[in-house]
Amino acid sequence: MPKVTVDGIELEVPQGATVLQACELAGKEIPRFCYHERLSIAGNCRMCLVEVSPGPPKPQASCALPAAEGQNIRTDSAMVKKAREGVMEFLLINHPLDCPICDQGGECDLQDQSVAYGRGNSRYHEPKRAVTEKYMGPLIKTTMTRCIQCTRCVRFSEEIAGVDEIGALYRGENMQITTYLEKAAKHELSANVIDLCPVGALTSGPYAFEARPWELKKTLSIDVSDACGANIRLDSRGREVLRILPRINDDVNEEWITDKARYQVDGLTKRRLDQPWLRKNGKLVAASWNEAFAAVAKVKPGKSVAVVAGDMVDCETMFAAKALAGALGSSLLEGRQGGLDYDCSSLAAVNFNSGFAGIETADVVLIVGSNLRWEAPLVNVRIRKAVKQGAKVFIVGPEWETTYPVTFLGNDLAVLDKLPKDAADALKAAQRPALILGGAGFGKGALGACLALADKYKLVRDGWNGFNGLHMAAARMGGLMLGYAQKGGIADLVAAKPKLLIALGADEVDYTKFSDSIVVYIGHHGDKGAHAADIILPASAFTEKAGTYVNTEGRVQFAEQAVFAPGDAREDWTILRAMADALGVSVGFDSFEDLRAAMIAAVPALGVEGLADYGALPKGKAGAKGAIEAYPIKDFYLTNPIARASETMQRCSAELLHGEEFTEAAE
Repeated sequence: MPKVTVDGIELEVPQGATVLQACELAGKEIPRFCYHERLSIAGNCRMCLVEVSPGPPKPQASCALPAAEGQNIRTDSAMVKKAREGVMEFLLINHPLDCPICDQGGECDLQDQSVAYGRGNSRYHEPKRAVTEKYMGPLIKTTMTRCIQCTRCVRFSEEIAGVDEIGALYRGENMQITTYLEKAAKHELSANVIDLCPVGALTSGPYAFEARPWELKKTLSIDVSDACGANIRLDSRGREVLRILPRINDDVNEEWITDKARYQVDGLTKRRLDQPWLRKNGKLVAASWNEAFAAVAKVKPGKSVAVVAGDMVDCETMFAAKALAGALGSSLLEGRQGGLDYDCSSLAAVNFNSGFAGIETADVVLIVGSNLRWEAPLVNVRIRKAVKQGAKVFIVGPEWETTYPVTFLGNDLAVLDKLPKDAADALKAAQRPALILGGAGFGKGALGACLALADKYKLVRDGWNGFNGLHMAAARMGGLMLGYAQKGGIADLVAAKPKLLIALGADEVDYTKFSDSIVVYIGHHGDKGAHAADIILPASAFTEKAGTYVNTEGRVQFAEQAVFAPGDAREDWTILRAMADALGVSVGFDSFEDLRAAMIAAVPALGVEGLADYGALPKGKAGAKGAIEAYPIKDFYLTNPIARASETMQRCSAELLHGEEFTEAAE
């Protein structure tokens, strides 16, 4: 490890570290625009200049200079100060005076660094250059005159997302950043370039002119749009969440989130259920809470009760519903709305055991029945990293547009019993082989064959478990931990013909099969479940309650409440507690703290933030049959009731997936 001196502080730095990283290890702040920890080094903004000796008697870009033994680095010399002021002066030559009307105002790197490292006055009086706006789709608002050509957005699209859609035209002062043929950026992570942009060139289209950052209350939460459990921050003002931003968590989402996680936010205020409704003579009629609970009491279901949980429900709500069903004498609980009935006796068999960070180190990956780009874009990013390091990827299922080289092995699941020679040889030779079983694979009963494959190719070995189940619902793993799984899936609930069916935000269920049941829908949007319900009890969305969520890798995470539910809507657990009184039973909790304590007593793993331990992987049987004809997700942007209520997601679906054209209003 080389020893360097930074402003008189001597320290050892890791082999291969840059001078910029050495300065940061010494506690020195180095200004930068183009450099980003997760992107390749460009060295084109020149803001990170430092003085290094031995070396040429001039400032050097610290982001692109390797740290070497014996270097003496100065970050605060007169030469460095003058050089940084000169660079900042050049960056501001063509930058417009847009700060009062720019959405980046208040959280802009250029603002902050011009104050800290720039001159107090300008010597430039010539006309400024202007650049025409570029169209990058419904999510990204462009003001390219502000662009300083840091190329972060270009490098993100090419290196992280794997979609070469953003690039540069022309040279020198005339250089412009644009999308290919000025078309919309069509990938699931496109809006992350807004966070990466250090100036106001790329800002959020739907959030334009909504609020200033100092007006917003910031709340830590967990994304529920898929099963990855990305760490997010909710920015709210009053009773409305105005935007969703990613939080850094290297184990889960690094610092990226999907476009759906970020932009379904406007759906939180549309199509909301804000008062109870009762179905009378085939029509839904507004009612009071007392009338609604009286209607529930009138059902008198006895033991004939079933609960079906939706895809975005927190663990506390599911536990409260389980306690209510248990008090009534029923254990009919199911969370797999679409009809899946895979064996859940061992949760290790349905968990993403290698973890998201671990899958990056795999050298061979076999994907069975999963379109990762739509089911788990953040996992697709990790697989792409593994491929960059030499991993081979094989896919069983219909072809989809990957962002890395793959070999498709066809749709027939029989291939799992006898893999083609190239795939079999690769798995045998692999040091860290991995298998990912997706929703389509679970649906076709491929779990047993995949477990047999894990045994055959030793996917579990010292310090490595490469067997991974990939779910698509934020509530899935938490629900399985709480027992929301019947042996025959939701078909068992249909066969039981319950008098009372409690639907916890379940909008993907075929309710025609429950025509003999009284359906009580506890949810937040007037979506498919509410249309089929006999009694609607308005509940809270994920932003309006605290809760525990478990992602597809078995990681227990806690979310906080950001705002209050609209109108007469209440938190889900309070509704279930009041239902218990209406039905004349006791559930054993009167407060959220009591509920959480009871849940942790029943399932201790839900009280510890981090990865749950599900034990050893069970054995499986070969003999997979059938073919995977299609993947479960038909429209990436409209997979849940919040997204379907979102105007932004509806437009993304129409424009980016279905090719509809939208004319832009002249400003």
